[in-house]
Amino acid sequence: MVYLSILITITLIGLIIASITDLKTREVPDWLSYGLIGIGIGLNLLFAIIYWNYWFIVNSLIGLLLFLIIAFIMFYAGQWGGGDSKVLMGLGALIGLDIRFTEFPFLISFFVNILVVGAVYGLLWSIFLVLKNFKSFVKEFRKVSHQSKMIKWRSYVIVFVFFMLFLFFLARGTVISTMFIALLIMVLTTFYLWIFVKAIEKTSMIKKVTPDKLTEGDWIAKDIKYNGKYICGPKDLGIEMKQIKELIKLYRLGKIKYVIIKEGIPFVPSFLIAYVITLFFGNLFFMFI
Repeated sequence: MVYLSILITITLIGLIIASITDLKTREVPDWLSYGLIGIGIGLNLLFAIIYWNYWFIVNSLIGLLLFLIIAFIMFYAGQWGGGDSKVLMGLGALIGLDIRFTEFPFLISFFVNILVVGAVYGLLWSIFLVLKNFKSFVKEFRKVSHQSKMIKWRSYVIVFVFFMLFLFFLARGTVISTMFIALLIMVLTTFYLWIFVKAIEKTSMIKKVTPDKLTEGDWIAKDIKYNGKYICGPKDLGIEMKQIKELIKLYRLGKIKYVIIKEGIPFVPSFLIAYVITLFFGNLFFMFI
């Protein structure tokens, strides 16, 4: 009980601090992320010695490895920033994964809840951004909808919808007819959700900043070149300190005025919400089914 109390307290404090900094600055300081990793390994190693049970440290290292893999996947898929990924690794080291599976692992339930809570959280945050920038969002939504590429894809979607309706009426009264309607709804939702996301990005997440305001890990929205030399861009998946120093140098020489970055949704608060839900209610997926 002492072990669990210390673990829960440290995890909650770490997530609260990380959530506040993420909301305020869109960044989570490295000292906090790496601190969680260090404390997680150190704490579990200490209890392994105290209780003479090596499973404490083994579980911690396995949890760190699992969340390291997940963090890399989410980061390189462009779903999370570097700060989110590092916090997740720290949580893996703190909580640990019991590979003996005497019961369903808390860490797995926590990750499932992150996915569920993150989806709802992301949707609500997007709605907030739409309401905050409603006029510009509507204008951009119409603009994206009327792009030649989108008009072309819309024609494909319309053809698909009519085809699904045709199949639905052919199979009316059978179980398979439901599948055709489900496919129709899924394709329509995906198409307009893509336009919705693009409009939000343009109106609420694209920002001009001077190079001296950049921080390591910021997402650059457009390629930056000087005298034909590539400096940084979207493919970098986050700007590095070396690139920031080069941009600051060019800025002070008057060669560039600003950098266009893409701000993401501050996702760390969803980790905090998911952790609290896991503590009190367990796995949301099991609850739903």
